[in-house]
Amino acid sequence: MTTILLSTKINAPILTVFDMARDITEHENSTKNTREKAIAGRTSGKINLGETVTWRAKHFGLYLKHTSIISEFESPTFFVDEMVKGVFKSLRHEHIFKTVGMETEMIDVFKYEVPYSIFGQLFNYFILKSYLTKFLLERNQYIKQRSELLNLTD
Repeated sequence: MTTILLSTKINAPILTVFDMARDITEHENSTKNTREKAIAGRTSGKINLGETVTWRAKHFGLYLKHTSIISEFESPTFFVDEMVKGVFKSLRHEHIFKTVGMETEMIDVFKYEVPYSIFGQLFNYFILKSYLTKFLLERNQYIKQRSELLNLTD
């Protein structure tokens, strides 16, 4: 099991950041490089407990599908999306939100297992973990910028 742990400080209220992180349209906007598109389940608006979404995206030159369910949800501090169907052996993404002073700390705990035994492990070690870390960091920057912009206009 591989774990990626990230923390992003955002100058916006916790509810603004929480809602931005679970908004399907904002997710699509934040992942333009991989052309992510919600194609089944919840395809717009804010995803909630028990709902699923199927994404179609281009990674490593291939179009891949990934279906997740929101398995845990406590507004505005926590939600979990877990893979139901996709290319990973398993995937669990914990989204944690904390108010720290006048800011919100957004924490990602991204845990996954790769298939294909030693070949999957080598691919993960040399390519996949850094690719996924960069993907999450770019998405978090988008959430930070959009949340802070919304905070300025309120």
